[in-house]
Amino acid sequence: MRARQLRCVAAALAAVLLCAGPLSGCSSEANTTPDNRITVWSLENLPPRMAATEEVVARFEERTGVEVDLVGVAENQLPQMVMSAAAAGDLPDVIGAVTLGQVWQMYANDLLNTEVAGDVVRALGADTFTAGALELTGDGDRRLAVPSDAWLQLVVYRADRFREAGLPAPDTYRNLLRAAGELDGGGRTGISLPTDPADVATQQSFEYLALADGCELVRADGDVALDSPACRRAFALYDTLAREHGAPGTQTVDTTRAAYFSGSSSVLVWSSFVLDELAGLRDDALPSCPECAGDRGFLAENSGIVTAVEGPDGTGPARFGEITSWAVTRTAETEASRAFVEYMMSEGYRDWFGMAPEGKIPVRTGTPGDPGEFLRAWRSGSLGVDRREPMDRVYPPELLDRLADGVTGMRRWGIPQGQGTLVGAMSGELPVPKAVGAMTGGRLSPGEAARDADEEVSALRDSLR
Repeated sequence: MRARQLRCVAAALAAVLLCAGPLSGCSSEANTTPDNRITVWSLENLPPRMAATEEVVARFEERTGVEVDLVGVAENQLPQMVMSAAAAGDLPDVIGAVTLGQVWQMYANDLLNTEVAGDVVRALGADTFTAGALELTGDGDRRLAVPSDAWLQLVVYRADRFREAGLPAPDTYRNLLRAAGELDGGGRTGISLPTDPADVATQQSFEYLALADGCELVRADGDVALDSPACRRAFALYDTLAREHGAPGTQTVDTTRAAYFSGSSSVLVWSSFVLDELAGLRDDALPSCPECAGDRGFLAENSGIVTAVEGPDGTGPARFGEITSWAVTRTAETEASRAFVEYMMSEGYRDWFGMAPEGKIPVRTGTPGDPGEFLRAWRSGSLGVDRREPMDRVYPPELLDRLADGVTGMRRWGIPQGQGTLVGAMSGELPVPKAVGAMTGGRLSPGEAARDADEEVSALRDSLR
């Protein structure tokens, strides 16, 4: 749930895929003439993060003699670029910061070297990774990619306004509805939620709140379950919050953050990437509330953070987030790619997640000799872009504990039920955000939105069989 900028790459994107279904027949076999040179695409393509990555890569090159061509790629362009490169037989060797949906999409198209990913995890020690990260990036015993780090979805709220109104933290459906209603008025909206049908942030925010109520994408038998009572309740909640207590018009990842930062909204659903901006450490996304004029850290000091939400049909508080991974492609130069990923997950790991610790919570917590090494380094990592502050000075240890714990217990639609391929396909089609956008735009009732989403996802699942 973060804006990305395209850097260092210009590619002609195919309008129509040259191959339907798995692309094993469209790409060449693994590189049989190694030249000790690899191409690495990185979705961490913001200029400061590219610069930090280049420094780590330079150390790897000096140590190993492997040459690395590092290319920054925009996350929303990755699916098309991968398919175009596969059709042309020109895949990169390694891709960094790949989301779960994209990993599963590449796996469905037979574009991953799962053997190298498995070798890397075994070499580093599977028990040094969180079990949930390994589960979400694996198909049974097959390792699809090497999980690296994660962000967590949050409910951020104006704790000062909540105290003044005598409101409890917005950690349940009931408390969310109450707060959004009571704080809506006087020139302010109660809550900021994305509703853009073309924005993956809408999918992420809805899935977070849906999981809280026990709404799953599919049942154990694989049938789509978006028209279930729990999911209908989730659609109704989202509609009430966004349409009745949110700003009018289509809301995006950027407009929702801007509303909270300006003080015109009292609750925000966003990823943990917001934490450095919330603290006034990034000039292109500074808090602009009246109180912030003389104190850029005002919002960080006066915001509460909820990591887990519970609905009336849920079985307990639910956490949602995204795990990003290192993916090795099926045409990669295997030995050089294996060495590179191992380096980025060991000697280069602190610098990798240290680029943005608020949104790169390590899922490899330490080494066999020091199981907590990386988590300790993460807690004291520096937040910010234009200014840097140690994270454990800006935010209390209790919040850092909840962020770390949340990554180990996050839930996701579909993958635990063996429907990772469907999840990957949904990341391109966005059927749920389309239903949410139509609902909050007044064109569908919550029940109709649930039914439409169920039908669209069912049709997508059937097309994958």
